[in-house]
Amino acid sequence: MHPDRAIPGLADSKTLTARQRDALYARITDEAAAWTVVSVSVDDIDLINIHQASFLAMRKALDALTPEPDAVLVDGFAIPHLPWRQQAITKGDQHCAVIAAASIIAKVTRDRLMYELHEADPRYGFDRHKGYGTAEHVRALQHYGRSPHHRRSFMPKALMADPQHVLPLGPTGEG
Repeated sequence: MHPDRAIPGLADSKTLTARQRDALYARITDEAAAWTVVSVSVDDIDLINIHQASFLAMRKALDALTPEPDAVLVDGFAIPHLPWRQQAITKGDQHCAVIAAASIIAKVTRDRLMYELHEADPRYGFDRHKGYGTAEHVRALQHYGRSPHHRRSFMPKALMADPQHVLPLGPTGEG
């Protein structure tokens, strides 16, 4: 964030409405000293696990920033093997404007991706559950199997009750 340009209204993205997040996203992307979004593939997430994939994505995002950060503030866990000073802040998106801004950028980007996925294949209801393991999402997985966008390692608790249950492959033959 630019040190001389405070953005009023920054808060934990989960406490904001979609309209508030969209408005703040526009302000953040216009006024931030630097910002970027990166992703990690479904295959990579399955290979290294979701926690390590989160660290990988954060490192990739930090490497892509221009100008380079002076220090890194992280929500929750410190990121291993960073060349910059860093501080992990518990509930950082509630206590730190930079972390709140990052959570807003991430949530708006993810929600927009979910709408695109829904447009391409509405059977899974990504526009409504945004990829969370809701009852609707579980029912779609049970009925249609995994899409190419689902992690093979994704197993909602509702499906874990039957340890022998294996989700069928989606219509493309990919899981």
